[in-house]
Amino acid sequence: MIQEYIPILLLLGFVIANAVGMLLFSHILQPRRRTAIKDSPYESGMPPLGTTRERFSVKFYLIAMLFIVFDIEVVFLIPWGVAFRRLGLTGFVAMAIFILVLEVGHAYAWKRGALEWD
Repeated sequence: MIQEYIPILLLLGFVIANAVGMLLFSHILQPRRRTAIKDSPYESGMPPLGTTRERFSVKFYLIAMLFIVFDIEVVFLIPWGVAFRRLGLTGFVAMAIFILVLEVGHAYAWKRGALEWD
């Protein structure tokens, strides 16, 4: 039974070793000249305006929520579309309920004005 998991464990070990190796090699091989420009925070090439403690508009969070809603929808719709014929009526009803729940989130964001560009 454990022999079935050996390829997965080998892959996991390779991924961890690769990640640690890349971090170590980049730390060892990096140039070490520090300047004031390199130590300053990067913000689109512009000096930062205001403090970092500013509040974001609610519209920012609504747009982020819309992105997540549509991203999740696409992630689940593609495999569902591939296996549509094998799932039958039960799969169709389950996806219809899923899309209905996502559309409630879409309607909420629309009602709050997240889709209007000012």
